Amino acid sequence: MKERNPSGESPEKKAAGIAAADLVEEGMVVGLGTGSTTAYTIAELGRRVEEGLDIIAVVTSYQSEMLAIQAGITLTSLAEHPELDIAIDGADQIDAALNVIKGGGAAHTREKIVSMSAERFVVVADESKISEQLDHYVPLEVLPYAKEYVSKQIFNIGGSPELRLASRKDGPVISDNGNFIIDATLGLIENPVETSALISQITGIVEHGIFTNVDEVYIGKKNGSVEIMS
Repeated sequence: MKERNPSGESPEKKAAGIAAADLVEEGMVVGLGTGSTTAYTIAELGRRVEEGLDIIAVVTSYQSEMLAIQAGITLTSLAEHPELDIAIDGADQIDAALNVIKGGGAAHTREKIVSMSAERFVVVADESKISEQLDHYVPLEVLPYAKEYVSKQIFNIGGSPELRLASRKDGPVISDNGNFIIDATLGLIENPVETSALISQITGIVEHGIFTNVDEVYIGKKNGSVEIMS
């Protein structure tokens, strides 16, 4: 029997992940995000595939790729299937208007591409990720050559940049695309669309972690129920 359950089981994350997996129907092309909550979605889809569900999936990271392979899900690429039926992914923070900050797993560039390629983008999370307004740091994927320039520009717009380190001895976190991650603390983000546009203008940033294209959010509760925000 294949091992599909993520370690350190969370009832809230599991409930949200499974509920979102139920949105996937026969013949769909599915975008699979990265993270602990999405891992439950991948596991549930693997169970349904074993029972006969026919789907193919595009993954957003090496982590989700390994989980999908272990679950027996057939993988494809955006080159083969540029239009996806649905994308399911986690989040670091979600505001009342369904704006989201992602990138804790350093996969937000591919996650954003996949989410923008999908007809429907669903975020899965537990209650701790909900906030009235966004104030989480914003992950930036940055070309290594541009690290100092980007940091200076973040300072200039009133932010505080910090290069994400794997550990003190191992050096910077490297994304699946071979780039650095800078975590930019910007305080309260009152207008995510404007802040998103402002950050996108900084040369050297490949992509940032503010997502404004979410269609629905599935919030798992401790009692196993799921709240849907849309």
